[in-house]
Amino acid sequence: MTRNISEENTQEIRDSSDRVLIFDTTLRDGEQSPGASMSLEEKLQIAETLDAMSVDVIEAGFPIASNGDFEAVQEVSKLVKKATVCGLSRAGAKDIDRAAEALKPAENMRIHTFISTSPVHMKHKLQMEPEAVLEAVAFSVDHARGYTDDVEWSAEDATRTDRDFLCQCVEVAIKAGATTINIPDTVGYTLPQEYIEIITMLKDRVPNIDQVVLSTHCHNDLGLAVANSLAGIQAGVRQVECTINGLGERAGNAALEEIVMALNVRSDLMPQWTQIETTHLARASKLVSNVTAFPVQYNKAIVGKNAFAHESGIHQDGMLKNNQTYEIMLPETVGINKSSLVMGKHSGRHAFREKITALGYSLSDNQIQDAFQRFKDLADRKKHVFDDDIVALIDDEVAHSNDRIKVMSLQVVAGTKGPQKAELELEIDGEIQRAESTGDGPVDATFNAIKELIPAKARLHLYQVHAVTQGTDAQAEVSVRLEEDGKTVTGRGIDTDTLVASAKAYVSALNKLSVKRLRQAPDDIAALQI
Repeated sequence: MTRNISEENTQEIRDSSDRVLIFDTTLRDGEQSPGASMSLEEKLQIAETLDAMSVDVIEAGFPIASNGDFEAVQEVSKLVKKATVCGLSRAGAKDIDRAAEALKPAENMRIHTFISTSPVHMKHKLQMEPEAVLEAVAFSVDHARGYTDDVEWSAEDATRTDRDFLCQCVEVAIKAGATTINIPDTVGYTLPQEYIEIITMLKDRVPNIDQVVLSTHCHNDLGLAVANSLAGIQAGVRQVECTINGLGERAGNAALEEIVMALNVRSDLMPQWTQIETTHLARASKLVSNVTAFPVQYNKAIVGKNAFAHESGIHQDGMLKNNQTYEIMLPETVGINKSSLVMGKHSGRHAFREKITALGYSLSDNQIQDAFQRFKDLADRKKHVFDDDIVALIDDEVAHSNDRIKVMSLQVVAGTKGPQKAELELEIDGEIQRAESTGDGPVDATFNAIKELIPAKARLHLYQVHAVTQGTDAQAEVSVRLEEDGKTVTGRGIDTDTLVASAKAYVSALNKLSVKRLRQAPDDIAALQI
């Protein structure tokens, strides 16, 4: 029988041996999704949200990969107060030294080092014999222990690794001083029962394995990442590596929100628990979706738009009688506010401050003033202002507060008789500049006007529009993805006018490109995964 999360559940006495650590790798593995590149400011915003959510470990990046990754790990290390900050490294000294340098400011640091162990990876990727891999395992863990007592070792492609060799590698890593052993399903190949067998085998055969934390890192190529992670927990794993919205390489990673809520809701069958503040889940999902411009599918578990929606008459009837007939958790538990019309043009500053606090934001007085003014402007244009409108407005304000380039005004002539024309004003480094341009449609004309003021060879890879709320007066949320010299960025803009939102999104992407041009990679390294 399923049941709602209730006050009764949170008061249960919990066994510390059943505590599951949540290791979030949204900033590292999640960012490796094609097109999901994040700016430093966006990474810090996500890291702050994860820390507030009580994530145990935040894998902030791969410091050797680029100056940008190094800086991100370093700045996250300065910002985060509760979570352990982790940096990824390959098995070489140079990688480990770079990770340790980036993590220096962290109150709690972890070095995560890895090497491939499967036959196909050792032969074709590493071109190393098993004996050399074992030596690399011992060296890398020992070298990392020179910087910190908190060292995680991972066997890349563990689920396709020879079982005897996997046991050897894990034993060597433990002897060298690893405190966490990660058994990744790197290519999403395994099945839940098989994964249980792998973890059980390691626990039975590897000496001193009870002295370390076992970890799982499952990819979703067969749609089984969450199922395999839960299977690992049942077998004795006590750390789960996951991402917000399941973001990650190819089909993605195990979704943090699904694992956490599966443990919360089914505590009758799985007594394991996490310390995650679940009321932050919906906001974290929205933030990551906005930053990456990866939309959350409507029927996504836990945080999807339809996760708590009921259209069937039979379902609606049941819900009106008792919500437990068709909902196994309360929407408020994951931070979804069920109120609809909440604020209007006559609302005052005090009510607005209370509302944004209830929505989970902590803003400075200046930020509140700016957001309140934008809210009043929106309320004058929109008949109904919903919670989602306010969330979108504040997220947009925070994301673009430090932009060098800003959209000041836009006038567009559109219709069946072309050519369509756009008149644009941008503020560029504090100076107002104007341009007029035509194009094949109003969006093309708008983008052409932007290009006149900011010449760039960037190519447009994505233009996407969706409404924040219902109604013809809904705010439009536009995402634009640009690529220049191998650098991919995503910009986002919001406005009740779709064309203004489009201009803001394009300009947002150009702002990010200007930042990326300043960063040079110290090492020509391909995006790696575990």
